[in-house]
Amino acid sequence: MSYLNDPRVLFAAERTLLAWNRTAIALITLGFVIERFGLFVKTLKLDLVAGQRVYSFYIGIGMISLAIVVSLVATVQFHRFIRGLNAEEIPNKYIFWHSYLINSAVALLAGSLLVYLSHGFNW
Repeated sequence: MSYLNDPRVLFAAERTLLAWNRTAIALITLGFVIERFGLFVKTLKLDLVAGQRVYSFYIGIGMISLAIVVSLVATVQFHRFIRGLNAEEIPNKYIFWHSYLINSAVALLAGSLLVYLSHGFNW
């Protein structure tokens, strides 16, 4: 008898995936705030540090890019875990597509935000 026969193991893996999803959303939010902070400083004409807008742009874009990687890696890891389960270890009629869909949507929307921010940046 495998320890995986306990459905709590499967549900713990799904909770872990959703925790990584929340982490990705937090990284997206933080990256957006950092990127927009440079615009705020430029708008107020606070030239405390030369190139403030450029630094905040790259840091914000980096945070959003990290969020995309986190979301996709978590999805792949969850898929590998599910693939390793036997049919009897998965509850009857239990679906997994929503987990993949949510994480993929977060990664896609973060990519869209990257494109939006990149096109709005005044070089």
